[in-house]
Amino acid sequence: MTFDPRTLLAESRLGVLATIKSNGLPQLSPVTPFYDRDADTIYVSMTEGRAKTVNLRRDPRAAIEVTSSDGWTWATAEGAVTLTGPGTDPNGPEVQALVDYYRSAAGEHPDWDEYRSVMVSDRRVLMTMAVERVYGEKLR
Repeated sequence: MTFDPRTLLAESRLGVLATIKSNGLPQLSPVTPFYDRDADTIYVSMTEGRAKTVNLRRDPRAAIEVTSSDGWTWATAEGAVTLTGPGTDPNGPEVQALVDYYRSAAGEHPDWDEYRSVMVSDRRVLMTMAVERVYGEKLR
C-alpha cells in the first residue's frame, strides 16, 4: 500500500507551522490545522500580533508539518497563505470565515454568539493555505 501524505494531513489535528522571520530564519509554532482535502487547502486560526501572523503578513509563504501519533509517519504541506481578519463585527465576514472554519473542523459550537464575541475580542485571524506541494514518509 502506498503512503498518501494528504491522508495524514486530513487526520491530524496538531501540527507545526513554519513561517519566515525577517532575518530569514524559520519561526515554528504549534497549531491546530484543518485540511480540506476537496479544496486542497489548510486552515489555521491564529491571533493578530503573534509572531506567525506578523511573519505571514510580511511574507505569505508557509509550511505545516504533521506527525502520526507513533512518530513514524510525517507529512509536510507548503504553500502561499492568505489571512482573513481580524474582524471588529461579530457578524462580519471575517468572523463568519472563522465560524465556517470551526464548523468544518469541529462541528457545531454550543454558543455561536459567544464564539463570535471571543473571535473579535481575541483578534482572531484565519489563515488559508493553498497547498502547492505535499511530501512525507512512512518510516515503519
